[in-house]
Amino acid sequence: MNIQLIRHATLLVHYAGRKILVDPMIGEPGSYPAVMNTANDHRNPLVPMAMPLARLLDGVDFALITHTHNDHFDVAASKELPKDMPLLIQPEDEDKLRGFGFTDVHPVGTSLTYAGIEFTRTGGEHGRGEIAQKMAPVSGFVLRAAGEPSLYIAGDTVWCEPMEAALTAHAPQVTVVNAGGARFKVGDPITMTGADIAEVLAHTPGTQVIAVHMEAVNHCAESRADLRRFVQAKGLEQVHIPADGETLIFE
Repeated sequence: MNIQLIRHATLLVHYAGRKILVDPMIGEPGSYPAVMNTANDHRNPLVPMAMPLARLLDGVDFALITHTHNDHFDVAASKELPKDMPLLIQPEDEDKLRGFGFTDVHPVGTSLTYAGIEFTRTGGEHGRGEIAQKMAPVSGFVLRAAGEPSLYIAGDTVWCEPMEAALTAHAPQVTVVNAGGARFKVGDPITMTGADIAEVLAHTPGTQVIAVHMEAVNHCAESRADLRRFVQAKGLEQVHIPADGETLIFE
């Protein structure tokens, strides 16, 4: 299994002989306004993708979309992805994606086997309290296939009971978390902080954690350097913090 970080939460995952595009935010830097009600007015995305779009899409077998907030499936993705590209999604997003003209849409209710890979959808909380209710729905996905490590793409969630339940049920060997401590002017973070990641590893010490979702959207308050200092101080050696374009390999 190879996992390449493209930018933010956009990944290329090579798994069971398939090339999977995860959460495509493919717009040009500065093409979207700042997230509303946040501490600065920097336009998004803040940085370019790690490769040109044509190269990113070359050979992709299908896309996995955790939810359709603009930083996970942006306006550019709705226009530029081939309309016949298979999309694996949470059921709540089916009408929206079909409305964009996509014709090969596969909602994952509880689980679905596609292209020889078992996908199990998991829950999450995109923040806490009232904010989480307003930001819902979001999903994560656990991938399993013969000869591959189990992979949990947690999606936009903080540490919460649904995530704890997913880790208990699936004990994934690799877990991708959306870090950055994204937040609005009021309320708690709506994506993972270092403290949330520490909870993941306290619960499931055998998993390898890949932390993404940093330094690309204006409301993500915690940088890679911030997280690196935290995990080093806590001795969390299982945490990987890739740069844009970096590929991690797991046997």
